[in-house]
Amino acid sequence: MSEMDDLVAFAILIEAGSFTQAAQRMGCSKGQLSKRIKLLETSFSVVLLHRTTRRLSLTAAGAALLPHARALITQAERAKQALARLHDEISGSVRMTVPVSLGETFFDGLLTEFSKEHPLVKIELELSNAYHDLHRDGFDLAIRTRIGTDERLVAKPLLAMQELTCASPAYLERYGEPADPMALGEHRCLLNSHQSGRDEWLYHQDHQLSRVRVAGPFASNHYSLLKKAALVGAGIARLPSYMVHNEINDGRLRWLLRDYQTRSLPLYLVHPYEGGLPRRTQVLADYLLGWFSRSSAALERL
Repeated sequence: MSEMDDLVAFAILIEAGSFTQAAQRMGCSKGQLSKRIKLLETSFSVVLLHRTTRRLSLTAAGAALLPHARALITQAERAKQALARLHDEISGSVRMTVPVSLGETFFDGLLTEFSKEHPLVKIELELSNAYHDLHRDGFDLAIRTRIGTDERLVAKPLLAMQELTCASPAYLERYGEPADPMALGEHRCLLNSHQSGRDEWLYHQDHQLSRVRVAGPFASNHYSLLKKAALVGAGIARLPSYMVHNEINDGRLRWLLRDYQTRSLPLYLVHPYEGGLPRRTQVLADYLLGWFSRSSAALERL
């Protein structure tokens, strides 16, 4: 043991008032504790204690050394408290990769709600539709529509993403509202070029499937651009529920063909399996789970 350890043992001994109680507090035998005090006395070439059968008393050297020994205990406690505060303090960087339109949708919330509550957390948000290897590319979190079979990853369901058929009031005033899916063939539809079979929209009702050939003036591989085109009246778009509930609620978009089901895709929050997330990553994951829960609840109220 080091001299510092022996000094701490000396301070504990004086505070306890006996070798028996001090040894119990330190989890050692009386003989081990006595040996450490003797080593300390030998190291400093002094006698620190007057030992009697009833009590301990300090020599002048012991009285001079005691404040320094106690200071070591105080410093150790302060170090523990500092580490505890560091553990409790939610700070550091979190790298996350999400699909482009999805990241654009909840980014405002990250900047306002989350950052206000956790100002020391730095979010590195990559908007990409590419499928990243989280371990290889150094990402802490990802949002995906598929999870594969990688056993190194943990996936938590966020929601089932349904595409809603939407158009602006201005478009509907000019071209009319389709009464059923087949009527979409006569409308100006906004197509998602990222999807295979983009010019065929599927609808389900009462176990019946309708396949509708659609066409229109604009196609894009980003939902956000399709949403902007729909808002300015360029046509009818099929957009994820999470990104249009505000616009439907305030009347800027109308939800068409509500009685028909469109395709539904699961969304997952994914992170590497590490036996426990850092707190900064966990609080961001919790925020995202809450955001999607609120999004689903808002859609149900429409």
